[in-house]
Amino acid sequence: MYTEKQLSQYPYFAKVLEKNSLDIVLDTLTGIVSRGYILGFVRALIADGTPFTFAMLDLDNFKFINDTYGHHVGDGVLTGVAEDLIKYLDGYGVAGRFGGDEMLIVNLRDIQLEDKRAFLDGLYHDDSVLRKNIALDNCRPFITGTLGCATYPENATDFDTLFSLIDKTLYRGKTKGRNCYVYYREDMHKNIQIQEIAKHGLYTTLHSLAVQFEKGHTVCEKLQAVLPGLLQELRISDLYYTGTRGIMHAVGAPEVEEMVNDIGALMAEDVYATNSFRQIEYVSPVFYEVLRKREVETILIVRIGSKEKMYGCLFCAQPKSLRIWQEDECAILYFVAKLLEFHLRLTGEEMPE
Repeated sequence: MYTEKQLSQYPYFAKVLEKNSLDIVLDTLTGIVSRGYILGFVRALIADGTPFTFAMLDLDNFKFINDTYGHHVGDGVLTGVAEDLIKYLDGYGVAGRFGGDEMLIVNLRDIQLEDKRAFLDGLYHDDSVLRKNIALDNCRPFITGTLGCATYPENATDFDTLFSLIDKTLYRGKTKGRNCYVYYREDMHKNIQIQEIAKHGLYTTLHSLAVQFEKGHTVCEKLQAVLPGLLQELRISDLYYTGTRGIMHAVGAPEVEEMVNDIGALMAEDVYATNSFRQIEYVSPVFYEVLRKREVETILIVRIGSKEKMYGCLFCAQPKSLRIWQEDECAILYFVAKLLEFHLRLTGEEMPE
């Protein structure tokens, strides 16, 4: 929780606190600055011509935490992240709550590119704020977040434009798989149109994949046909599959062939997604060694078939990426696996080995 001394070092808050008590300025749950006052601080900095970096942080899969552990745990997560932000920003920045699981960060120190990178890297490493477990009464949820940021006046000279840029970069971070930060670069982000991209919904994606799937005759042809769409929608480097013998193949690189015959031990359910490999190391050590050799850090596996009749697996194995798989991404790969299962049952063809 912010103290009056911490906030009063900034002229805007010193003036506000002359007329208002601290509890009016702070968010009642998290103890960071409430929405109206953090936005007022940003507007005041712009009016004074004070350079700063402005960021929005969105906690990943917060609804899942609430649904799994209860809202009291969700409140504990918000409070824990807020406390860590106060410590991390002490002396050069202020954090505020925008609403729900979204928080705003105002950084008056790190304006230059390399400084911004170091600041953002620090948020995600060394147990400072993100990519860490927060110890609560009955659980220790692992917390990640997606962040978008831009700098005044380098990237924008007015509030509305600046806010639109952090919104764009945050959205870009979400489309990259979350659990990452994106700082605004005009050459990369100027033409991002959030509303237009959002119109491209799940139905459109699944319909397109179904159309492409029908263009192939064999399993290999069908996988080749849907590969471009999956690369685009899931933002993956390749798609992998196994048959009943458990040999791993890459759709985009036919020369890939690795024995992973214990992958099925992971598939108690139709879908398995993780970026923590402890269970894989214990349950599927052969598969684990292949993943480690390829520097894979996150994986999404879908069973082709059922427990009674399993034809193989379809999976994404991303190197050097701690992304979090979203529900719609799991649904897309599951849909393709079901198309394959139907084809195999109908034709009697086997998954290629």
